[in-house]
Amino acid sequence: MQNIIDELSWRGLIKNKVPGIENQLKKPTNMYIGFDPTSDSLHIGSLLPIIMLIHFQKKGHKSLALIGGATGFIGDPSDKEDKRIFLSKETLKKNTESIKNQMLRLLNFYSEKIELLNNFDWIRNIYFIDFIREIGKHFPINYMMSKDSVKKRINNKKNGISFTEFSYSLIQGYDFLYLNQTKNCQLQVGGSDQWGNITTGIELIRKKTGKKAYGITFPLIIKPNGIKFGKSEKGENIWLDKNKTSPYKFYQFWMNLSDFEVEKYIKIYTFFSKEEVDNLIFQHRKYPNKRLLQKKLANEITKWVHGNEISKKVIEITNILFEKINEPFQSLDDKIFISIYNHIPHMLLSCDEFKKGIFLLDLLKKSGFFYSKSEANRALKANSIHLNKIIVKENILIKKENIIGKKYILFKFGKKEFFIIKIE
Repeated sequence: MQNIIDELSWRGLIKNKVPGIENQLKKPTNMYIGFDPTSDSLHIGSLLPIIMLIHFQKKGHKSLALIGGATGFIGDPSDKEDKRIFLSKETLKKNTESIKNQMLRLLNFYSEKIELLNNFDWIRNIYFIDFIREIGKHFPINYMMSKDSVKKRINNKKNGISFTEFSYSLIQGYDFLYLNQTKNCQLQVGGSDQWGNITTGIELIRKKTGKKAYGITFPLIIKPNGIKFGKSEKGENIWLDKNKTSPYKFYQFWMNLSDFEVEKYIKIYTFFSKEEVDNLIFQHRKYPNKRLLQKKLANEITKWVHGNEISKKVIEITNILFEKINEPFQSLDDKIFISIYNHIPHMLLSCDEFKKGIFLLDLLKKSGFFYSKSEANRALKANSIHLNKIIVKENILIKKENIIGKKYILFKFGKKEFFIIKIE
C-alpha cells in the first residue's frame, strides 16, 4: 500500500482525521507525535505512537518525536478524573532521559532515523506575559471550555480543574505552531484523547500564520477494566522496562490475548503486510488450539522490546513451564532454573527453614502469592495448586525431598500463574 491513510485504516489505527489530510499526504509531509515524561518508562500503549512514527517514515514522510520536558511539568488533564500530581524537576529530567533512551532503542531496531526533540528547549525561553498576550488572546474562554478534557473536569465538583491544567492545551498548541514554523511540520498525530489538544494547535496555526494544518488520532489501547494503558493511570500496566514488567510477564500478556483481541493486535503492533496478516489469521482460524497468532505476536513484539536473546530465553521458559519439553522437569540443567527464577515471580528462603519441613499452606502464605492461608486453602481444595508440576490435594509437609536439585520449589496456580522459591 503506497497510501499511508489506506495502510493505517486497514490496521485500525485511525480514529479521527482532519478533512483534506488525504490530499496533503500525497506529498512528503512532516509530522510529529508527543510523549510526556510522566513516568520513567513507556508501556504497551506508548508503542502505538512509536509505531505510527515508523509507518509515516517508511512511507516517505518525515517523522518527529517530541518529548514533553516542559509539558511534563503540568500534565495533560485529558481523560483524567483527578488532579495531576506535579513531578519534581529532578524526576522529570530522569524520566525524560529514560524515555529518550527507550525510544532510540525501539526506533533503531527498525533502522529508522527519527529526530527526537524536547519542548523544554523552546518553552523555557518564553515569558509568561508574552505567552498569554500572543497565544492566549487567540482562544476565547468558551472555546477552551468546549474541550472534552475541560468539560469533564469542570463538571467534577470534587476536583475541578486548575488553571495550570487548563493551560495545557494552549502549550501543546504552541508546540505545534513552533514545529510548523521551524520544522515545516504540518501534521500532529496522537491518541484519541488528544483530539482537543491537536485541534487547538491547528486553530492556532491558522490564526497566527493563515496556513492549514492537520491532525490524526489513533484508538487507545484499553485494559480489561476499561481504563487506557497510561503512564500515570491507576492499576497495573504492561511496561517496556524489564524492571517494572518482567520480559516473561510481558510475553505472557500477548500469549493470553483472546482470539478476537489478537486478530486486532496483529495488525496494530506489527509491520507485517496485509497479505502476511491475512495468511496468519487464516492459519490461526484453521487451527485455533495451536494459538499461532498469539505466538507470532508475542515473539515479534518481545524481540522488538527486549531483544533477541531475552526473547529466546522467555520462549524457552514458557515451553518448559507449560510442559513442552522432552526431558523430566526435575532433571533440567541448573542454568535453566536460574533463568526461570530470574524471569517469573520468586522468593528466596534460607535452608534453615526446611530443616524440619514446612507445611504447604504456611509456605504459600509466606510467598505472598495468597493474602491468607484460608485463600490458599480454597485454591488447594479446588485442585488448582501444583507442586513441581504435580497436583497437590492436601496440606502436605514439604521436606528436603520436595526441593529440586536442593535449591528450587516450583508452584503453579490455576492454568497460568507460576511462582518459584529458591533455597540457600
